[in-house]
Amino acid sequence: MSREILLLVDALAHEKNVGENVIFTALELALASATKKRYQDDADIRVQIDRATGDYQSFRCWTVVSEEALENPAAQIKLGDERAQGLIEGDTIEEPLESIAFGRIGAQAAKQVILQKVREAEREQILSEFLARSEHLVSGVIKRMEKGNAIIEVGRIEALLPREQMIPKENLRSGDRVRAYLSRIERNVRGPQLILSRISPEFIAKLFELEVPEIEEGLLEIKAAARDPGSRAKIAVKSNDQRLDPVGTCVGMRGSRVQAVTAELAGERVDIVLWSMDPAQFVINAMAPAEVTRISIDEDAHSMDVVVAEDQLALAIGRGGQNVRLASQLTGWELNLMTEEEAEQKGEEEYGKARQLFMDRLDVDEEVADILIQEGFSTLEEIAYVPLNEMHDIEALDEDTINELRSRARNALLTEAIAREEKVGESSEDLLAMQGMDTELAHLLASKGVVKVEDLADLAVDELVEMTGMDDERAKQLIMTARAPWFA
Repeated sequence: MSREILLLVDALAHEKNVGENVIFTALELALASATKKRYQDDADIRVQIDRATGDYQSFRCWTVVSEEALENPAAQIKLGDERAQGLIEGDTIEEPLESIAFGRIGAQAAKQVILQKVREAEREQILSEFLARSEHLVSGVIKRMEKGNAIIEVGRIEALLPREQMIPKENLRSGDRVRAYLSRIERNVRGPQLILSRISPEFIAKLFELEVPEIEEGLLEIKAAARDPGSRAKIAVKSNDQRLDPVGTCVGMRGSRVQAVTAELAGERVDIVLWSMDPAQFVINAMAPAEVTRISIDEDAHSMDVVVAEDQLALAIGRGGQNVRLASQLTGWELNLMTEEEAEQKGEEEYGKARQLFMDRLDVDEEVADILIQEGFSTLEEIAYVPLNEMHDIEALDEDTINELRSRARNALLTEAIAREEKVGESSEDLLAMQGMDTELAHLLASKGVVKVEDLADLAVDELVEMTGMDDERAKQLIMTARAPWFA
């Protein structure tokens, strides 16, 4: 029988193109499964095959567990048992068994174990070969449709294109050849599953790589992509060769290259944008075809106010806000669109707030406040801590006035900080008495204006999560605890 095992392993390994060790392991499991029939199905049986001779031995195993953890006496033994003397929890005891004859392994269950292991190993082997080629853009034929999802044959592998990853209004059928982007690999009981997408931004980038040889050669780069699948997309391109026009190269002769991509994307219109290292210029390029008048950047909020002429506003917004939304996704900045009139009105409001702030907190008149604003100051922190030489450049103010303004600004900030700490210390007492609250969280909430249990009860879960960074479950529990008096 030993020779028969070796011949079977050799034949299966060559037929299925998998390692011999995989077949040996499957046979060991199959023999163990068949051996269990002699004993209890929940017994732990181990079979070991000698890889060189084909001889095999069978063992019955017990795992040492505590008395509380004992659940399966057929495969577990408790500490303190006579057979477990000198052993600790987690150790195993093995007793040799009479091995069953290999010829009697015809049970269907045993055959299924072998076939399943071989199929799994075969899938893993094919997948490894596929992944070794680093192919993210895959092409295949739709084998069948299941509940709106497409099962696609990619070489010898089956991949899944979920309905939600198809381009809207796209009508795919069995037998159609499609391209898609390999977004991830899921491992389940049936083995590894390739999950594809036709709506991801990476898909359009890979299509351009296919159509534009200069990208593969490294002469051009696609820096970013944003899509409204089936309708419109924007890609940002950069040239690594000054002799190349990146936009024109991607468009191709008479638009041939971009049209090939559009045809693959079911008519999706593609705007090709010139990438720029300067964020403002990049946003201006991304807003095309609308013309931008000026841009104001807020680094802290990572946002920009984009000002356009009245007759350009509709074009800048796009149908259903599409143009500005795609520009925002492409650049990674939050974009606030406004007309010249709205920008002027916002500027006047901010000017008025800054003027009042300086007049109240620095105890200066309108004239001095206006000078500070016109020189670019908008906060007390800037006046208090900006390098002194920058303030000396203000011709309208002498050195004594500058020093006095800096001193007043620092004093105002210090007074504000002390008052805030006192307020936090006093008000967080109410929060600290609440179940599930700790000192650090109470102080954090109080510093953000949530000073009482009633304030916390008024918050939504997402507001509390954004405010503190805690997980949804804890936020939900805290809010429900704070709201408990409502239902008392």
